[in-house]
Amino acid sequence: MSITTEAPEARTATAGRLRSTTSTRSAVDTLVEENLALVGHIVREIMTRLPAHVNRDDLVSAGMAALVVSAQGYDESRGVPFARFAAIRIRGALVDELRSMDWASRSVRGRAREVEQVRNQLAVTLSRSPRADEVANSMGVSVSELSAIDADVHRASVLSIQGFAPETGASMMPDNQRGPEQLLLDREQLGYLHDAIDELPDRLRYVVRAYFFEQRQMSDIAAELGVTESRISQLRAEALKLMRHGLAITQPQGKNDTEPTGRAGARIASYAAAVAARGTLNTRLAITNPMAEITISATA
Repeated sequence: MSITTEAPEARTATAGRLRSTTSTRSAVDTLVEENLALVGHIVREIMTRLPAHVNRDDLVSAGMAALVVSAQGYDESRGVPFARFAAIRIRGALVDELRSMDWASRSVRGRAREVEQVRNQLAVTLSRSPRADEVANSMGVSVSELSAIDADVHRASVLSIQGFAPETGASMMPDNQRGPEQLLLDREQLGYLHDAIDELPDRLRYVVRAYFFEQRQMSDIAAELGVTESRISQLRAEALKLMRHGLAITQPQGKNDTEPTGRAGARIASYAAAVAARGTLNTRLAITNPMAEITISATA
């Protein structure tokens, strides 16, 4: 029997590679540990300009992931301080995360900003709040078109996943003086959201309910499912993306601006069809009271 032994040169090369890998991993860990506060600082800065329903933990999770990626790709020889290099990627990751949370398309947000700017300018010029016809004339659109823009923005607010929780749903509604027609629309949209959650695959539905309705930490959900915290973040993002496309059936245009194609598109189309067929107007209205407030049984 012959025993093959590794040549001294090979053993030396292998040991060198192991030391290099360990050294690289140690350098990455050090960069991450020394710059954890950078994520918190950027998140706090951005949170001051965001609505109250935006979840800080979601942004911190996205920022931490970007910090790790920055540490892995950092090249000290370029002469750029790591904090500056990482800050750019972290801010970009936070913007991407915020976009993934946004139920409204970019065109809707752009029109909303235009309307807000015109209203502010008219308020300064007229020394009072402008009427709808004055805003419409200034923008060169009809009053009905202006109303449609406002309705799109309103729908985007109503369809916030945070706003679906029983204890916070009522406070998410922007107008306490809504008429009967608007109340029915709001109630139907919340019913669609309820159906969209129920139509999610089991694992995604569990993460959505545990995170948003039971207010549990990602680390607790990860421990229960036996996966990493980053995997829970991925599942949450996947669920929200699927719901966002599925809920496009509630919008006048019927589709998002960027509709996926191929296998992903087929999956989303099947999901959207299931959401649309799941209930009727009566079943969707049944989960809210006449004031469009979510009942406790709706989240069971």
